[in-house]
Amino acid sequence: MEWYLPLIWAGVIGTAVAMYVVMDGFDLGIGILFPFAKNERERDQMMRSIAPFWDGNETWLVLGGAGLFVAFPRAYAVIMPAFYLPVIVMLLALVFRGVAFEFRLVSHSKKGWSVAFTVGSTLATLAQGVILGGMIQGIKVENGAYAGGPYDWATPFGFLCGLALVAGYGLLGATWLVMKTEGLVAVRARKQSKQFLIAVLGFMAVVSLWTPFAEARIAERWFSLPNFYYLWPVPVVTALVALACWRWIGQKRDAPPFLAAIALFMLGYGGLVISNFPYLVPPTLTIWDTAGAPSSQIFMLVGTLVLLPFVLGYIVLVYWLFRGKVREGESYH
Repeated sequence: MEWYLPLIWAGVIGTAVAMYVVMDGFDLGIGILFPFAKNERERDQMMRSIAPFWDGNETWLVLGGAGLFVAFPRAYAVIMPAFYLPVIVMLLALVFRGVAFEFRLVSHSKKGWSVAFTVGSTLATLAQGVILGGMIQGIKVENGAYAGGPYDWATPFGFLCGLALVAGYGLLGATWLVMKTEGLVAVRARKQSKQFLIAVLGFMAVVSLWTPFAEARIAERWFSLPNFYYLWPVPVVTALVALACWRWIGQKRDAPPFLAAIALFMLGYGGLVISNFPYLVPPTLTIWDTAGAPSSQIFMLVGTLVLLPFVLGYIVLVYWLFRGKVREGESYH
């Protein structure tokens, strides 16, 4: 088996996950922020800010899931039974959210569909955070198969990660509204951005302290020498980015707070990669242990390389065409 193919596919899937978290994160964040809007007119404005983008953002979730199934089938066979329930909740919630988005457009009464949009967005986010927490804590594997119970994911740390992701997506959604809307929605979003930023930093601190105390492998990765000399800039840069985000929000800048929120997510994501790589199923199975047949990886990789430029081109085109702010009173009709 070519040793480099699993590395390439780990990069592809890792990039797809990062793109999904950022791009679907802000529109899930809009759903999380829905209850704080004063009326349905403001919710229309919030919806209009993401209407051209939200369905295309989920392309990255499909790429990540399909890539895992083809490139790392042994990991897929372990991860899925470990997280069947939260994965099902996440997928159903995403479907529920999509239905609510479309039906809210044509319904005579928008209130019920607004509630459904909020519930779907929040449940999907919580489920993703719980899955993340379960992955960080590790999956019980024996003889290459999942050996844990159906509810091993249901831990205090997992639910903490779920709440942390709700705060993180809330931050992305609030800073997105700062960048893309005008009027009272944007004014409220600036206040919410600071509130969610404080919550995100608090959760990041708790998770960063919890994981090395709970998982010896993570503590060794971060605090053993010479690793510590190379990795100490990560928390320092995170603090500087958070400070910049806070200042830009206070200075009433539009795009910089959103970009800083993305940078915070990428720094947190990078920290997770540092803690766990090369384990795809922590703490036992690496990307090489779980890799599929080279022929399958090459076949899927060729198709991905052909289609990916079209996906990226579509994304660039849509974001360019729908640049600018959504004015107060505009709907997504």
